[in-house]
Amino acid sequence: MVSFTAALLLAGAVMHARAQDFTDLVGTWSSKSNSTLTGDGFYDPVNDHFTEPKHTGISYSFSADGYFEESYYRAVANPTDPKCPKGIIQWQHGKFEKFNNGSLKLYPIKVDGRQMYSDPCLYEHSIYTRYNATEKFVRYEVSVDDYHKIKRLNLYKFDGSPMMPMYIAFTTPKMLPTTTLNPLVTATATAKAKRGLPLPDHEVLLRKSGNMADGVFWAGVLASGAGGLLWWFF
Repeated sequence: MVSFTAALLLAGAVMHARAQDFTDLVGTWSSKSNSTLTGDGFYDPVNDHFTEPKHTGISYSFSADGYFEESYYRAVANPTDPKCPKGIIQWQHGKFEKFNNGSLKLYPIKVDGRQMYSDPCLYEHSIYTRYNATEKFVRYEVSVDDYHKIKRLNLYKFDGSPMMPMYIAFTTPKMLPTTTLNPLVTATATAKAKRGLPLPDHEVLLRKSGNMADGVFWAGVLASGAGGLLWWFF
């Protein structure tokens, strides 16, 4: 006869297994433009280089064995000078966990995350840094979008506010290897940015000679700024 303690342990194991069923999340999800995607087309870990998408957006990938990857390409409006928006490109990957209450927590590999920050009206060069931000989503929803007729993912941030909706781009997740891609072999001096990065305590890896203002970036930024509010109607 199974003891009460054993029964509790078995019930706990079953609940944990159910909590870690990632079937509904598996795949690569992208915002409406379907331009920003995870994978090697966004971040090249060998050359430590971003490839700028044609349009701003976000993308998340989730694997069946509990790994995630995310890509962000964002415009930050400048209310005091609309002609001077800022740009941020971010990438990170790591493991994620799903809890019984429906929340998600993402644990990035600290040394691998990257961010490029551009403010072309103030600085000649973009600033390239390590990036590491553990994320919590209080809940998520997977459904078939009534308008687009494809699977849609809604993520709700730690404070309950909704993120931009994402749509399934690939049912098999498009991801870089899930292991550490840029390990720190030796300790190096940390050079703090003097330019007021929005996220503190990030090591400046390189001030890029180029700027995200080049090419089509700011055209996309201005277009996304004008149409950004339309996202909430879909």
